[in-house]
Amino acid sequence: PFVRSLCSKIVGVKVTEVKQGGLSETLRGLNSILDAVSGYVDQVPPQKHTLRYGNPAFRDWHAMVSDNSEDLIGTILPERLKGAAPELAYYLSDSFGNRTRIDYGTGHETNFVILLYCLAKLGLVTEGDSQALVLSVFNTYLKLMRRVQQTYELEPAGSRGCWGLDDYQMLPFLFGAAQLVKHGLIKPKSIHNPDFVDMFSKDFMYFGCVEYVLSVKKGPISETSPMLNDISAVGRWQKVKNGMLKMYEGEVLSKFPITQHLGFGSIFQWKA
Repeated sequence: PFVRSLCSKIVGVKVTEVKQGGLSETLRGLNSILDAVSGYVDQVPPQKHTLRYGNPAFRDWHAMVSDNSEDLIGTILPERLKGAAPELAYYLSDSFGNRTRIDYGTGHETNFVILLYCLAKLGLVTEGDSQALVLSVFNTYLKLMRRVQQTYELEPAGSRGCWGLDDYQMLPFLFGAAQLVKHGLIKPKSIHNPDFVDMFSKDFMYFGCVEYVLSVKKGPISETSPMLNDISAVGRWQKVKNGMLKMYEGEVLSKFPITQHLGFGSIFQWKA
């Protein structure tokens, strides 16, 4: 329901329409946390290595994130909620991949959304924050993860590479489709038009994702991202969004290999 609600709030809203100066104190704090985590990448450069996938320096970087996550989360918590810091810190540190396997995937991405959900449940994020929560905070997280993926050569978690979307992420495609639900000019097939991709990549997350795929994979989308290619044949963004929501709920939230790694506590609770 949380992701569905976020999708409904960003229909027709461009990324560039969210003004950073208008963000709530909590959202500004979240972006500052992500900036700090990005700064750790500068402090931990990649190492020379012989592994097929994954740079060992990622383990040092991830350890730095984990060691500081409780203090980072504490910067956005009022005194009455400081006790929630350890629980929230777990979701924050687990949002950035697996230190042992040096991989990252949709389960880690889901941990970041659980963190946002917990902040909403605690009353630190309100319904009025929804647009900025996705188009500013989650978008900042997405850009950070792309930097981390490339810097440390992370292996895509799981065997299916997010089913041909971009190997690592699922939600930016879903959120991006939601943005475009009522758009009259841009169609799903527009991803094959380089001018459209260039023109709309800053405004709409879906096209930002396509631009990223084109930058990191050699060859046409039909070969490098077959599922993305198949989706482009769908006529309406509403159908794309509904299909991706169903895929996220069925292939991510309902799969034991992913849910077994999720943490449940006093805020994000397990309901049998």
